[in-house]
Amino acid sequence: MRHNKKGRKLGTDWSHTKAMKRSLVTALFLNDRIKTVEARAKEIRPQVDKIITWAKRGDLHSRRLAIAYLNDKELVREIFEKVEQGMWQDRPGGYTRIMKLGPRKGDNAPMVIMELVTEPCVPKAERQAAAAKKAAAPKKATPKKATKKAAKSEELAEDLGFEADGTKEQIEAVDAAAEVEANGAELTDAEKVEAIEEKKAEEAEAFRETEETAGDPAEAAKEEAEKAESKAAKEAETTDAEKAEEEKADVKDEAK
Repeated sequence: MRHNKKGRKLGTDWSHTKAMKRSLVTALFLNDRIKTVEARAKEIRPQVDKIITWAKRGDLHSRRLAIAYLNDKELVREIFEKVEQGMWQDRPGGYTRIMKLGPRKGDNAPMVIMELVTEPCVPKAERQAAAAKKAAAPKKATPKKATKKAAKSEELAEDLGFEADGTKEQIEAVDAAAEVEANGAELTDAEKVEAIEEKKAEEAEAFRETEETAGDPAEAAKEEAEKAESKAAKEAETTDAEKAEEEKADVKDEAK
């Protein structure tokens, strides 16, 4: 009878089970994760928690208990040093994680990966407070004007055949449509395209004039002089043409 023999049998006798559990716990602390059968992983979980609790206690007696179980002084020293550096200090329990992998080929045994939980623990109260604060935060309302402009932009984009993604052409088309609508007129597709082209030409002319103004004063004066000369030459040509026409008219009158 199995009096005072609590726990899973795991298919072996008591001494073999004890040695196997000790071997699995040692391998878990050495590698931070192991792959084993689900029953064995659940069976060694209390021993892992107990060793970490001894390390958090940190006294000589706890160290001797850990050495007596693991039979490895260097491994115990590493575990105690990790705890002294702050690992698992904010976690009151649950130092392991079990992830199921499915049945094993052959005997169909359920396989799992068991690993140590090393990430910092956030208390449940803090998580709930953060979630409540996020839920209670007021959402930024979209301005009415901006919403109308966005809807108009999308509609105009569909009419003209380009994507509604905030491109320069789309913005120019919206501005041109707004100007015409302010005067009480409705745009056709051709008028919309013409308005866009006119606005582009105006912007290009303004940019060119700005560059000319920002250039060298001597060059600007030279360009102005050339413009004046060309203008005077055109006027002189016009005057000569008018005089020639008047002379021809006088000759015709005399001939009559």
